[in-house]
Amino acid sequence: MLGICFKIQGAPDAVTLALQAGYELAATLGGQPVTASINRPDEDAWQVIDVPREYNPLIQQDVVWIPQFEATSQSEEESNVAKRAPDALGFIETQGFTAVFQAIDTACKAAQVEVVGKEKLGGGYVTVVIQGDVAAVRAAVDAGQGQVAALGKLIAAHVISRPSENVLKLLPS
Repeated sequence: MLGICFKIQGAPDAVTLALQAGYELAATLGGQPVTASINRPDEDAWQVIDVPREYNPLIQQDVVWIPQFEATSQSEEESNVAKRAPDALGFIETQGFTAVFQAIDTACKAAQVEVVGKEKLGGGYVTVVIQGDVAAVRAAVDAGQGQVAALGKLIAAHVISRPSENVLKLLPS
């Protein structure tokens, strides 16, 4: 089973709220989320928790990826997001390389959006990320997802309005 592991660090109450919000969103998107919180991990546990970056040549990307940023407080984040974040991010994930390229070509022709990145997930799964204003991203994702069925399998199509600054740091490069 493929999955993603996020590690969140902070005050116990803040971590609990973040885990709960992430769990609810993942469940809404059809995922099978599992959460756990470790308060004050033992010093020896950090050998397993703090793992190094790991590259997989088969899928030509990192399978353990460490974002390079400093944590910010919620108030700092809110003031900075309005200045730098795109209005919306759009995701089209398919099983099939050709399908995702047809979808993203259609999406880019349907609305004025910018391709941010592509993520190969293994097993033929590919996700392409676009950005732009909310209406354009919604129109592009809607148009693009409609092109997938003839060439592959649509796994997910989703739009995030006003993404947080910390989410932007996780985007593929």
